[in-house]
Amino acid sequence: MEPVGAVSESLGESCVSARLEQVFSQCFFARWNTRLAGGAIEPLYQPAESDAALHVIYYREDYFASALHEVAHWCIAGTQRRKQADFGYWYAPDGRSLEQQKAFQAAEVKPQALEWFFSKACRFRFQVSLDNLTLLGPETTEDEAFHIAILQQTCIWQQTGLPERASLFYRQLCREFSHEIPAEQLSFSLTELDT
Repeated sequence: MEPVGAVSESLGESCVSARLEQVFSQCFFARWNTRLAGGAIEPLYQPAESDAALHVIYYREDYFASALHEVAHWCIAGTQRRKQADFGYWYAPDGRSLEQQKAFQAAEVKPQALEWFFSKACRFRFQVSLDNLTLLGPETTEDEAFHIAILQQTCIWQQTGLPERASLFYRQLCREFSHEIPAEQLSFSLTELDT
């Protein structure tokens, strides 16, 4: 018997990013005038330039994980952040200093924790994104602390409930991917993040 929230090993064609675009549209298009779109070289949130235009969340190419991650950012972003390109966040490319990496990780705990919930709803393997390959290595101890912070955030949301939009998206993903497990009953562990 699989543990609650286990990842399916036979994903086949089920984890196609176009399915995420459809689920996102069902959940958010009418109320939030926002669309999820793939094909971008780099992820980007572009707020509407007028009341008649759409807000667009662009994810990288057709990457399923990128789509889940960008939706997670959007689900957390408040009203003011959703009025700013890329939610007003900075981005430093690979090659960040240790201080820049710590700032990146602090900003990424909640989105990556949400992405983990979404991944489980889709039966898709979640992988932590450190997004800075130049700092990887045995001397880097920040990675473990980041993993623990993400796990702690999942536990908090299991106790307090997911944010409103995240909860709606999670439930709809469960329906779409036939994985009807309430978020508070999912199983999360650090060992899942070690691969």
